[in-house]
Amino acid sequence: MLWGIDLGSRNVKIAVMREDESFSFYKFDTIGFYKKFGRMKDGQLTVDFTNLGLDREVRAINEKFAGDLSGPAYGINAPAKVVATGYGRQTVKLKGAENIVEIKAHVLGANFQTGLKDFTLLDLGGQDSKVVLVKGGRMADFQTNDKCAASTGRYLENMAAVLEIDLKELSRHRLDPVELTATCAIFGETELIGKIVEGYSISSLAAGVNYSIFKRLKPMLSKLLSQALVFTGGVAYNLAIREILKEELGVKVLVPDYPEFNGAIGCCIFGCRNV
Repeated sequence: MLWGIDLGSRNVKIAVMREDESFSFYKFDTIGFYKKFGRMKDGQLTVDFTNLGLDREVRAINEKFAGDLSGPAYGINAPAKVVATGYGRQTVKLKGAENIVEIKAHVLGANFQTGLKDFTLLDLGGQDSKVVLVKGGRMADFQTNDKCAASTGRYLENMAAVLEIDLKELSRHRLDPVELTATCAIFGETELIGKIVEGYSISSLAAGVNYSIFKRLKPMLSKLLSQALVFTGGVAYNLAIREILKEELGVKVLVPDYPEFNGAIGCCIFGCRNV
């Protein structure tokens, strides 16, 4: 049994992969995860797996390993092998886990979920965005933006809060967008408030927010575009952005079954191939 852990800036995602290649998925708020289940030991994070609430997985681990936590196992009631990636992997080293770079994990996850070997990967997370050109199942080139939150999930959350709607409602709107030109997430809030005062409809404002995400991503996408675009990360649930990508880029846009867990799935695939 393999566990893939994606230590995201907003959420910790866990994928548990069984021998038949079936998965179970779990998500935790990042800060809450560290507070409730983590403890530092010798400069590394040890996770208390017992209290994660993954009862079936923990029972299976206990039955298989009978409490033997030697070797690569770590923490309490730990799995046999853990591969970790994500925004937090550089600052919080998971004791006993094999840590891999985010791009590798996401490419492996996208390849496994779609079966494609040649594609462009767009991953939009809580606080960063990544565009990766994949050829023959391997990364050929990539660009990332982790310096500004204006093209990430955090930006969408903030804009939805300003509009007093939830993310699901925000994702419904793409037609007749208000033009938003601010390139900074903070200034973007001020600009949006100004548009509200001018009397624009919520529909047009929400469409403008969604379209502004695409405008910020377009320079990266245009350099690394291929005939198939695999869209992952929590923002992939936004239906409007999916349609905007299709219309503006003129390529096939694929969203895997589990876009938010793509990195964690990729960790499991890496673990399978490097037993």
